[in-house]
Order: sequence, then C-alpha cells, then structure tokens
Amino acid sequence: MTSIAVLSLKGGVGKSTVVLGMTGTAWSRKAKTLVVDLDPQANATAALDVVDPSYTIYDVLHDGTPGIASDAVVPSGWGNSIDVIAAEESLSRLAGAPDALPAHVLRTTLGELPTKYDYVFFDCPPSLGALTRAALAAADGALIVAEPSYFGLQGAERALAFIAAVRDSANLGLRTGGVLLNRVRPSHSEHALRSKELRTAWPHLVLRPEIPERAAIQQAQGAAVPVQAWHSQSARDAAGLFEAVLDEVIASVTLPSHGGMR
Repeated sequence: MTSIAVLSLKGGVGKSTVVLGMTGTAWSRKAKTLVVDLDPQANATAALDVVDPSYTIYDVLHDGTPGIASDAVVPSGWGNSIDVIAAEESLSRLAGAPDALPAHVLRTTLGELPTKYDYVFFDCPPSLGALTRAALAAADGALIVAEPSYFGLQGAERALAFIAAVRDSANLGLRTGGVLLNRVRPSHSEHALRSKELRTAWPHLVLRPEIPERAAIQQAQGAAVPVQAWHSQSARDAAGLFEAVLDEVIASVTLPSHGGMR
C-alpha cells in the first residue's frame, strides 16, 4: 500500500484532475484504490460519481474515533476497485486555520483501513492549512501540483517548506514525490520559460512528465468516467502521461533515498 497526498497552494491548477488521472491509472490496472476527498469543492467526489453520501470525511474528522473512517467508505461509479470517502462543503470550516484539527486526526480515524488498498490518494484543499497538514501526516508521500507561472514557482517553494515542517513535526517518514506541472501549453512562451525555471530550481524534484491542457480530460470528468476509458487519441495520450506520473511518484516515495530524504 502506498498513500499519496496531492496538494497545491492555490485553486485552479488542476489538483483534483491529477488525483483523478492517477486514480484512472490504478483503475486500468485493477488496483484496489481509496480516494479520500478533503477538498470542500468536492470535485473528485463528483467526478467519481458519488451522489449524496450519508457520511463524509467532515463527519469522520468531527467524530475523531480511531478507525471510524471505515464507516464513510462508499463505492465509486468507476467500478468495484475504486472506493471513496466523500467531501462536502462544510470542510471549508477546517481548510484554512492551521490549528483547526490535531495533526494526526486523519491517520487516527483511518486506522487500518489503508492496508486494504494498493493505493490511497488524498485530494487536499488548495491551501496549506489543517486539512492538508492532516493528509501529509497520514501519507507516505506528497505530490505538489503547480502551474508553469511565476506564482507557480512561489507556490511550489511554500508547499515544499510546508511538507518539510510536517515531516519534522508529525510524520518523519513523509517523502516528497515531486512537483508536477499541470495544464501546460508548450507553445506558450511564458509556460516554457517558467517550466525551465522550475526544472532549474529543482532538477530532481520536478517530474519528467508534464500534463498539457486536454479537452478529453475535462470531457471524461464531466461524464464521471476515467480518462483512460474515454475513446479518443487525446485521451489515450493523457492516460499515458498519468501512468508515467503515478509510476514516477511511487518510485520517489518507495525507493531508498541516496543523499538524504527527498
């Protein structure tokens, strides 16, 4: 089992899209996967075709009982291999303040649940607050999603510092799985410049794959199916990129580190 927290400093960079893309790769491999949606916007919950869940991650965190998260697991519309703990808008009460939750509350409420899965993906809110800290405290690794812009560079720096702080205070085993550039337009000169800057700043952290803007990705999400099941060349290209992303992140998180913790 490998658990990955997917985070970003701001909204609009396609963080949930990346979670869904990696989940789709797991789906294509028939790997048992749990998606824990911690984003108040609940985009992953909707795209995974979960409607009106009776018990959400907000209820789980409010309860706090060890192992209680098992009661909130529901099947996704993607098939038997993909389960979800759904989000709801009430999570916004917890998303911002750094001390709104104990750091280990998510790990406590999950209990032994993650051991039943091949992959666990935490879709964090687009902020570096209590929910993101709780996800990082429960995860094996962290994946930062950034846009190729000046603010994307600043955001990645702050996210890396936040990961380091959580590692030191709440999860000594936490690894950085990398920085993924998403919604890239290769022909856009600003994107090319900022992508080069990010790779120069962190040559060993920025993942080799970049995810370009693809209409097929949005179309698949709107239809609540994996992009891996969408029948177009654009979708097949995107599916190949998400497969490469998942493999690179898992390798970064699970392989022995040389020269210190990544």
